[in-house]
Amino acid sequence: VIRRQEDIGLKGVTDGDFRRRYWHIDFLSSFSGVSVVEASINARFHTKEGDLEWRPPGLRVSGRLARPRSIMASAFEFVKQHTRQTAKLTIPSPSTMHFRGGRRAIDDKAYPEMQLFYDELGRIYSEEVADLARIGCTYLQVDEVNLAYLCDPKLQEQVRGIGEDPKELPHTYARLINASIATRPKEMTICMHLCRGNFQSGWVAEGGYDPVAEILFNEINVDGYFLEYDTERAGSFAPLRFVPKGKMVVLGLVTSKSGELETADDLKRRIDEAAKHCPLDQLALSPQCGFSSTLEGNKLTEADQWRKLELCVKVATEVWGGV
Repeated sequence: VIRRQEDIGLKGVTDGDFRRRYWHIDFLSSFSGVSVVEASINARFHTKEGDLEWRPPGLRVSGRLARPRSIMASAFEFVKQHTRQTAKLTIPSPSTMHFRGGRRAIDDKAYPEMQLFYDELGRIYSEEVADLARIGCTYLQVDEVNLAYLCDPKLQEQVRGIGEDPKELPHTYARLINASIATRPKEMTICMHLCRGNFQSGWVAEGGYDPVAEILFNEINVDGYFLEYDTERAGSFAPLRFVPKGKMVVLGLVTSKSGELETADDLKRRIDEAAKHCPLDQLALSPQCGFSSTLEGNKLTEADQWRKLELCVKVATEVWGGV
């Protein structure tokens, strides 16, 4: 998989996350003080064929958090040893430890005050980031789906139901993420990926980035953003007007949810639309999300996936030139 990514022209290469069953649980459950528990609610994913009900495992913070060892060092070292390009690693955002259960999923004896929880979680994450930097990681992606979920009015109501303010929570998560990456050296590029759910070609949330755009682009100390933009549910490009100089936006225009291949002309047209709100030299192109966020995968073939990646490389080269 690494070699194939290189052959089609990708400059940032991953191992495809084949080690993981879930995009987030494998990482977060590696912390001491975290238990995997049965889900308390169903997750409803929407598809073109109808809704899917799924009860993914949940997480509970049952004691004080600790990191017994580096979680992703061996996975990163494998990629680094086998690629001639930049080895890229992805980790779930620390906000995921809170968003899906809220205060009720965090033991109040271990953490009588939530600020202590956030402080400790941020510090432990920053230790992992520092370890990755020491072994040569220069490109890290933080998968932060929860800010995109907070753009959906229905999920905002769910957040109120667990005692949180959907207007204040993005600020809280911004501070948490900044603390989590505070140890990164200047040579490490960190980007953030946002999507609205990705399970068997389904999605959870809908709504444009407007409610979180200013916080997302100006309060979080990352270098770039991978943004879902493959369908109308992601809203317009207008929120990109808040992107400051020096930050990149990778437009997720190529869907990972079906095998239907986009056309180069349509992608270029949409890139032109985005460039009305953010300078073209601050834009890039990618798939909307991973082709599989869980073991089950999405409803497209391996050949479909490679065709979509090849299209991304082709269009990016034509729009921005070769590297």
